[in-house]
Amino acid sequence: MTIRAGVAGWPIAHSLSPVIHGAWMRAAGLDADYTAFGPQTETQFRDLIGQVRLGTLCGLNVTAPWKEVALALADEASDTARACGSANLLWLDEGVLRADSTDGHGLMGALGEQAPSLHRAGRAAVVLGAGGAARAAVHALGQVFAEVRIVNRTPARAEALIAAVQPHTPARLVRGQAVSDAALVVNALSVPPEVDMTMLSPDAVLMDMTYRPLITDFLRAGADRGHTTVDGLAMLIGQARPSFETLFRVAPPDVDVRAEALRGLGERP
Repeated sequence: MTIRAGVAGWPIAHSLSPVIHGAWMRAAGLDADYTAFGPQTETQFRDLIGQVRLGTLCGLNVTAPWKEVALALADEASDTARACGSANLLWLDEGVLRADSTDGHGLMGALGEQAPSLHRAGRAAVVLGAGGAARAAVHALGQVFAEVRIVNRTPARAEALIAAVQPHTPARLVRGQAVSDAALVVNALSVPPEVDMTMLSPDAVLMDMTYRPLITDFLRAGADRGHTTVDGLAMLIGQARPSFETLFRVAPPDVDVRAEALRGLGERP
């Protein structure tokens, strides 16, 4: 029987998840299908979750704007999903609809892959933004940095993020301090950030959670000044790995899915 899964969000046409999961499915020789679903309303999204509960779909990855709803609909959620206040993975486990967030896993995997010399001990990380993506970043970074600083145009949103995530992280979470001594600056905004590159520490690593375009203006400006940069595609692939194993019950095969994804972006592998 064909195993059916997919990704749900709106808009969804830009998603590379079917490309990534499709490459792994082919390499693993699975009789499986991974579809991009575009529910535009919460009612449509709930109907899609109904297909998971019925077993028509084994599970779903979830992207904006349905991550918070996904968490609310789950019967049981991981500690990470609860800390993030959202879920990007739903699956049926012996009749129980479970939720998890693998975004933090993807972020840390991307840093390990593209910035292996990043010095974290006793250092601070800065997260630009205070939305759902930022919350997952703060939670993950708060496990390995001494301090995580949240910079956001609306102070109340940053304070709300800190209040929600602080009980789940050993790091000190603070709002809106300088980037000058930070070891890492992560852009979790959907728009280009305003960062004075001249204020950064020479060894600061820059990461952008956006992957369209692959090299954003933020990353390009940092690279021009000699900073190590980490792109959003590495994070996307990193968060997909545990999702694939959960949905299809096999580990992702060792194939170059980045090359497939780059072709999907129209970039040269």
